[in-house]
Amino acid sequence: MARILGILKVIDTSIEKASTWILVVSVFSMLFFSVLTIVLRWMGTGLSFVEPLVRHLVFLCTFLGGVIATGRGTHIGIDIVGKYLESRGYFFLCACAKRGIMLASFFTLVWLIYASCLFVKVELEFGRDVFFGISSGQLVGIIPFGFGLIAFRFFYIFANSFSAGTGHIVGNDIPKIKEL
Repeated sequence: MARILGILKVIDTSIEKASTWILVVSVFSMLFFSVLTIVLRWMGTGLSFVEPLVRHLVFLCTFLGGVIATGRGTHIGIDIVGKYLESRGYFFLCACAKRGIMLASFFTLVWLIYASCLFVKVELEFGRDVFFGISSGQLVGIIPFGFGLIAFRFFYIFANSFSAGTGHIVGNDIPKIKEL
């Protein structure tokens, strides 16, 4: 089991690094092309591919931000039950609740991956070329890919929460003994 978690950790770390670098490159590309569009408009010209490219880069950045936030445990979440259990000193129940949330999130994302794959299939069949001969179906492939990365990270966090010595779930310390 430790070997499998080691492999999952390497994959998770690689996803984190790749997502960070692609996010940085995408943001700087968006800035460059947006400024380029403004400058070219002053000159009375423009490039037709820039606006759809920037729009899809924003879409990509959204998913990459979700991937990074999931790994860091800073994604949007309302954890009323977890906060209540922690304040009462029920740390084991809090850990179980967080594990349940991770598992529910994973299965929800698996369903979203399936639905988005159906959407991509329809776009590939009926979509049009957006720029440089790239069809809209290929560009919306960002959706299942992004959901897949986020689902993997949720699964890894869930699996890693059971490993000995971690003592945490999503970056929150869970004390072993309730202090009086």
